[in-house]
Amino acid sequence: MIAAEQVAELGFPRAVAALRDALAAGLDPEAEPARVPVRMGGGELLVMPSSDARVAGVKLVGIAPDNPALGLPRIHGVYVLFDAPTLVPRAILDGAALTSLRTPAVSALGVDLVAPPAASRLVVFGTGPQALGHVEAIKAVRPISHVRVVGRSQAQAFADRIGAEVAGPEAVADADIVACCTTAREPLFDGRLLRDDTVVVAVGSHEPGAREVDTETVLKCGALVESRAVALREAGDLIQAGVGPDDLVTFADLVREKTPARPRLVKTVGMGWEDLVIAAAVVEAS
Repeated sequence: MIAAEQVAELGFPRAVAALRDALAAGLDPEAEPARVPVRMGGGELLVMPSSDARVAGVKLVGIAPDNPALGLPRIHGVYVLFDAPTLVPRAILDGAALTSLRTPAVSALGVDLVAPPAASRLVVFGTGPQALGHVEAIKAVRPISHVRVVGRSQAQAFADRIGAEVAGPEAVADADIVACCTTAREPLFDGRLLRDDTVVVAVGSHEPGAREVDTETVLKCGALVESRAVALREAGDLIQAGVGPDDLVTFADLVREKTPARPRLVKTVGMGWEDLVIAAAVVEAS
């Protein structure tokens, strides 16, 4: 079992590079198997498979919304990596740690693809593991010098932990980058406040009925997504804004320089190929 600490040792720079390299080499997110959600117990079990010519893998993630009240993390999971030709198991990784590395790394790749090189002012919504990971990952690709935190009861403690300030939603008005890392089901801020060059990252939801950003933000910024098909099936932020496939640009499009477009909303829902790429990188580095 590769423990959480070993997974985290890969670090965001290497995780971002692994994702970029996989897309540059031709990995096709549109051909990926769909995530399978199963309602059970105190929440939902997500089954996320993926494979390439070398390795195959599956992540099993349990999401239990009531866990924090019990003093437990909301997300637990395991990842099993196999040799693809033989399907012999190669490694088992801590799934929650893999998600905590993978999700911010994908966001950081998106930021690196579309944000101005000098972007330095970050506003983060949320105070959990993903919020922390996003601050660290975005710092790995941009010279962030000023961070403000928008949250609820833990905002001050979180801000103190990372050397940031507490702010309200209106702080997006002078942000270079906004990272939304919450379980919100309604928009967190008014998109009319955003500057014309602000980049927004939204990672909190993979449900059609939930969103962190409003229609104004989607239409103003345009959307960068992992897969057009998956985004239009799972990304409530985009579905509720009424966008279609022709309105979306993918990570693969930008990595392979297939378009000059540079959308400013990085909307991700999490896909199995991302876990596979980073799990393989962790195992190879161990």
